[in-house]
Amino acid sequence: MATTAPEEAAEHTLAVITDDDLDRARALIGADVAVRDRQYITEATEDSIRNFAQSAGDDNPLYADPDYAATTRWGGQVAPGIMAAVMNRPMLGDPLPPELRAMKKGLFRGIHVFVSGSEWQWYRPIRPGDKIYSFEGEDGIEVKPSEFAGRTVNKFLRTVKLNQNGEVVATYRKRSILTERKAAKEKSKYGAIESAQWTDDAIAAIDTIFEQEGPRGAEPRYFEDVAIGDAMGTMAKGPLTVTDIIVFHAGGYGFVPYGLLSHRLGWRNRQRIPAFYMKNAMGVPDTAQRVHWDTELSQQTTGNPLPYDYGVMRETWLYHFLSDWTGDDGFIVRMYDEVRKFNYMGDVQIFTGKVVDKREEQGRWLVDVEIESKSQRDVVCTICRATIALPSRANGPVILPDVPAELQLRATQMLQRHGDLVKAKQAK
Repeated sequence: MATTAPEEAAEHTLAVITDDDLDRARALIGADVAVRDRQYITEATEDSIRNFAQSAGDDNPLYADPDYAATTRWGGQVAPGIMAAVMNRPMLGDPLPPELRAMKKGLFRGIHVFVSGSEWQWYRPIRPGDKIYSFEGEDGIEVKPSEFAGRTVNKFLRTVKLNQNGEVVATYRKRSILTERKAAKEKSKYGAIESAQWTDDAIAAIDTIFEQEGPRGAEPRYFEDVAIGDAMGTMAKGPLTVTDIIVFHAGGYGFVPYGLLSHRLGWRNRQRIPAFYMKNAMGVPDTAQRVHWDTELSQQTTGNPLPYDYGVMRETWLYHFLSDWTGDDGFIVRMYDEVRKFNYMGDVQIFTGKVVDKREEQGRWLVDVEIESKSQRDVVCTICRATIALPSRANGPVILPDVPAELQLRATQMLQRHGDLVKAKQAK
């Protein structure tokens, strides 16, 4: 659920959210910049698509088997739309004006950053050979009191994902919660939570859910066959293990720009961002990101009793649930999610959902669904509202969403500027 920023790993005397922080954050809203980070995956391939899907436990052959995918309405392998979250090819662009760059320096220093959810809008699939670029900018800020920490900020970052042709693939509006360091330690309401203990019978009950799961696949789910109130089935994820975290990283989640690097590369990274490294029990400098698998560090730095999953990991699970229900002929248009509770090491998440609305909109046949996940404590940890385009028996296949003209123009301009800067760099 949480993302640990370098500032969080260092000891600072100031760990409160100030009015100056808020003023500077508001001044940055609307200023887009090209994303220069090189993610682990910059170009979609048959293997990277399969590996990413399987890192979330998704066995849909549409993502894993090119021969099968060739028989579908897409005519070939496509990626889960949520894969755009872990893809980026370095994009050149003009920097922020000096006055805005100055406002970013030291902003919210020493403050915990928790990814609490996002809103995705998808416009077209990612296919093998697609190179994904991004540009992004702050998109809003909200201040409110919190039970967990005295003063909190909801900060929104909009990222636009585009392919090598300048076509917008998706937009991603990420919501982060910033909490004051001291308040988080002193007022943590999670300290009394104990790790889950599983019996053979309890594991067998989860195995039964796994056995019943599966993608709808080639059987179309037609708009006319869906009714408001329909249940969407059940999916299990977990119990969460360190292996799940490792597999997710192996599938492409690199936590760039901070990075998870080792040996000489790790040493170089430590010189670049020393605050991102903290000594482990053996005195070795190691990444602060290990709050997701190191119990002691999680307790010391975040006030949580146990390590926990990533927000983007939970989103891949939601997408998997939606994709299994939708079938190969549909298209997931929108997904809004809230990560409400931590998913601790050893916890299971059980996903269920239902259809809440259906409608025709500009020649598209849309279904709205609501999803939630509960842990073994019977606590709702994640909620989601999504819109899915389905084929119609009477009106034909799914028509992909239109990209807003202003957004597409901005994407075209950003990619053209990237090309101009690449040519200028090569000419030197």
